[in-house]
Amino acid sequence: MLNGTQKFTTEDLEYLRHEDRPLMMRLFRPEGVGPFPIVIDLHGGAWNNGDLSGCQVRDEVLVKAGLAVAALDFRHGADRYPSSLQDINYAIRWVKAHAEELTVDPARVGLSGQSSGGHLAALAAMRPNDPRYTEITLDGDSDVDARVVCVALEWPVINPLSRYHHALRSLKTPDTAGWVGQIPEFHHTYWVDEETMSEGNPMLALERGEDVETPPTLWLQGEPDIVHDYHDPASGQDLNEPDRYGQNYRNAGGAFEIVRVAQETRSEPQSFEPLATFFNKHMAS
Repeated sequence: MLNGTQKFTTEDLEYLRHEDRPLMMRLFRPEGVGPFPIVIDLHGGAWNNGDLSGCQVRDEVLVKAGLAVAALDFRHGADRYPSSLQDINYAIRWVKAHAEELTVDPARVGLSGQSSGGHLAALAAMRPNDPRYTEITLDGDSDVDARVVCVALEWPVINPLSRYHHALRSLKTPDTAGWVGQIPEFHHTYWVDEETMSEGNPMLALERGEDVETPPTLWLQGEPDIVHDYHDPASGQDLNEPDRYGQNYRNAGGAFEIVRVAQETRSEPQSFEPLATFFNKHMAS
């Protein structure tokens, strides 16, 4: 068990503005001198809902373990892919460029994300220099990039295309239809079509053999979880999506581990302690 006694402060900052739309960052910092390693954390919401407040529980676990954390708001929904990735890529560069005033270490930046936020974290880490994602110019130091040291994914929607098909299949039987809700409509809103779901896809990027970054990655998975831990019959493999992704990631040269917790307690503080251990291991000074 982690100590979890580190005192901390929180501060809401505007890191980016799109015309009259401010995008906020909630910065958690341990008390002390710093500079601290920092985790940039991304909320879930099926690429359509949610805000930075959804990161609160795990971010308090991380900051109490001595890590600074920045929970982000970003564009999603009708702003469509790749708007979220543009904001996230910019936020990583912004944090590095303002590291001194934020008392964080620009060489020790990690990413975290839950559900659809996990997908975004994985893709942002894999493609830090994709020109579509780096589109928003950072004032000042143009040499700052969006590479990160490591990534933690909390039950991510790692494969938007397979999850879309999984939702449509689930609607066909009463036993599995209950979880689906507005998922197909949310996919249509954000992704528009299946071609885009395939392109902005960490799982398929690996299977296509794309030249991507593969920083050490932790996958935190509740079980049982029909929404995120399912089999894609189109994969041609017997593995469910978490293990399929892990196999692909290791084959691409990346370090990867899965930690499984009980589904009913997956969002409790104790379930996020492995994240703090992981980040402190990979971002130790």
